[in-house]
Amino acid sequence: MAHAPTLDRLLHFLERSPTPWHAVDNMARRLEQAGYRRLEETEAWQLAPGDRFYVTRNASSLIAMQVPTDPLSGLRMIGAHTDSPGLRLKPQPVVAKKDWLQLSVEVYGGALLAPWFDRDLGLAGRIHVRREDGRLQGVLLHVDRPVAIIPSLAIHLDREANNGRALNAQTQMLPVVLQGGGEADLERWLKRWLYEQHGLENIQLLDYELSLYDMQRPSRVGIEGELIASARLDNLLSCFTGIEALLAGDGRQGALFVANDHEEVGSASACGAQGPFLGDVLRRVHAQLGEGGEDGWVRLIQGSRMISCDNAHAVHPNFPEKHDEHHGPAINGGPVIKVNANQRYATNSATAAMFRDICREAGTPVQTFVTRADMGCGSTIGPITATELGVPTLDVGIPQWGMHSIRETAGSRDADYLIRALTAFVNRTELD
Repeated sequence: MAHAPTLDRLLHFLERSPTPWHAVDNMARRLEQAGYRRLEETEAWQLAPGDRFYVTRNASSLIAMQVPTDPLSGLRMIGAHTDSPGLRLKPQPVVAKKDWLQLSVEVYGGALLAPWFDRDLGLAGRIHVRREDGRLQGVLLHVDRPVAIIPSLAIHLDREANNGRALNAQTQMLPVVLQGGGEADLERWLKRWLYEQHGLENIQLLDYELSLYDMQRPSRVGIEGELIASARLDNLLSCFTGIEALLAGDGRQGALFVANDHEEVGSASACGAQGPFLGDVLRRVHAQLGEGGEDGWVRLIQGSRMISCDNAHAVHPNFPEKHDEHHGPAINGGPVIKVNANQRYATNSATAAMFRDICREAGTPVQTFVTRADMGCGSTIGPITATELGVPTLDVGIPQWGMHSIRETAGSRDADYLIRALTAFVNRTELD
């Protein structure tokens, strides 16, 4: 089982990170507590060997870097993503129907919809406002109490409910939030919450990106606490392990952690893995601390390694036939190397061999996942980062159940296993 302080930090991080913006804010605070300084992309950077810094983009993606004291020749990179599938409010969400104020939602990513019914739902995200003095400001909102619910239709009114009925996200997934309310009521409550959380008065709401989220707290499950259950394990679990490993490193090697937004919708954005964020940061670092111009840039990238961390599908005891019988990762069986011959994962034999050797050094078990040959395969930021940057990459992840559900399940020992392996990677002197 993971060490209690680590597990406690993980559960707290999950609870306080209902959106990518909150996750980045929490990771930034953790980095600053450890001595990392914030850099702004719009300002000139002054970097020196041994520096520790972080930078954000769109407030929903983050890169943190430990600059080596020795010449910049190779980086140990860890990648993850901050977003999770869910329900996001439309720009004009208010629907008044049968004396109820409801909110029109858009499905973000490949969410499992059925588990969203009959849940206590909170509201979180970011809002941009015009202050009384005319300044524009973006602020985080976290309404950490139940304000919405999507009620099920009674089985007496839908006798086919248990026979695989399809759900219509446009008409059947609207949460109810207020009896007898209208559009002015939503604006009034948003302003009230902003005043309570930020002391903002006399403001004009300009725009927002708000999501519903499950109010049930993360918890340990099982007679002996073998499991953790929470929303957004995919992929905040990897964000947590990546930050923990970076901070646990000895600081002698060049190391970098990147957490991109928008992985669940294809990564094609300015702050997504298909965008220029990572390349922009690395080129600025190389311009100040690297050697050899463009030739040196290629040598730096080819002398680096990226471990893309995104959760893997654990074999499900109720559905064992969904896995290849020789590639069914077990909960609490250690990190999983993810392999796909069609490059849906970036792993190859060289990068997999390196990770197996790292796990041997760290004393952690390691597993392998390959999807069934007659089933499709998801993907990660791994192949995208490898394509955009050219860095040798592999995909690994913690095994879990219920991926893309409103509440997912993983093993209470696996986070510690991955942190140990990633820490050994951060400290590794040779990357061959």
